[in-house]
Amino acid sequence: MNQRRFRTRAVHSGQQPDPHTGAHVTPIYQTSTFAYGSFERGRRLFAGDEPGYLYSRLGNPTTRALEEKLADLEEAEEALAFASGMAAISAVTLSLLKPGDEVAFIGPLYGGTEGLFFDILTRLGVLISESVSVAELSEKLSMATRLIFVETPTNPTLRIVDLAEVSALAKARGILSVADNTFATPYLTQPLKYGFDLVIHSATKYLGGHGDAIGGLVAGRAELLEQLRSEGLRHLGGSLGPAESYLFLRGLKTLALRMEAHCDGAERVAQALAQHPLVSQVYYPGLISHPEHALATRQMRRYGGMVALELRGGEAQAKRFLDSLKLFTQAVSLGDVESLATHPASTTHQLLSEALRRKQGVTEGLVRLSIGIEDPEDLVEDLLQALNALEVLEPAASR
Repeated sequence: MNQRRFRTRAVHSGQQPDPHTGAHVTPIYQTSTFAYGSFERGRRLFAGDEPGYLYSRLGNPTTRALEEKLADLEEAEEALAFASGMAAISAVTLSLLKPGDEVAFIGPLYGGTEGLFFDILTRLGVLISESVSVAELSEKLSMATRLIFVETPTNPTLRIVDLAEVSALAKARGILSVADNTFATPYLTQPLKYGFDLVIHSATKYLGGHGDAIGGLVAGRAELLEQLRSEGLRHLGGSLGPAESYLFLRGLKTLALRMEAHCDGAERVAQALAQHPLVSQVYYPGLISHPEHALATRQMRRYGGMVALELRGGEAQAKRFLDSLKLFTQAVSLGDVESLATHPASTTHQLLSEALRRKQGVTEGLVRLSIGIEDPEDLVEDLLQALNALEVLEPAASR
């Protein structure tokens, strides 16, 4: 096991000077194909009997450096890069499941993930079981359950799932366990240490950190990653390009520094919002009022850069609040150095049924904030001025 500390590994893992030129930064190998030199070597490469590169859909040196870095940061045996977070989740489910298998998940999840489960996997004969707690999940597991899927924290309500408990439950039943670690990043939480088989990231978010590239990553057990490489890349084809891999390599070098700033800002924002009379609830694991605060303290290095708030007055007040923000950009992504805000019920989770959204706590008054690395006091001032605009409008809205 690598004994160097996280910040050092984030800078150095997976990268060495280029052997041909001595370039200190991993080059962008902008090529679709690689010359293999001889008939027999081509046969061996394509069969996987010899290490090397054949075609960038199957592997690329820039992308490989990224995979090695992420595997080290998650303390995984192996990692694999994909064209997006959803490409990664699709590759995992389509490669590891067959008709008649069941996916059991604890919601809410990102709306695109639940859409894949309910709209695509069910059409292919995969069963879906949805729960909102580990206790409910345990009761619903069946002989058909092949995979348990969780997020940590959950999107957008920021609930904390007990990873050790879920992992133990999965292992006792011979079920694969998968955690989407996008919100926490390996800097805050490492699900593999709690016994999970696979961890997934939308690298688009915190790993890249600058809102300029789309990508996904999976890390975990080597035999599972080999199956994903064979089926998820070779057959499904959702591979990450070398230019995007370069951007993620660059972004990961500052992950620890950025996450500290994100956490600083989120803690300050959550504390300020919790005091406002027009905010009925603040969802942030760092608040003592959060139902899993103690669990988050045990399971996370810090509490993350995401904050959600429930506004009194529902969608009408959420709309006014969002439209009054000046520093926060209304956008559906997260993990950027710039602060973002969105209304999940009408954006990221709008395709879910109203009944499912209600059960999972994705209400009409819920606003999700991705706290950037700006000065926390500037962010608080922006949020408070937007809330103050609601106070002016509230009497008219209540008539």
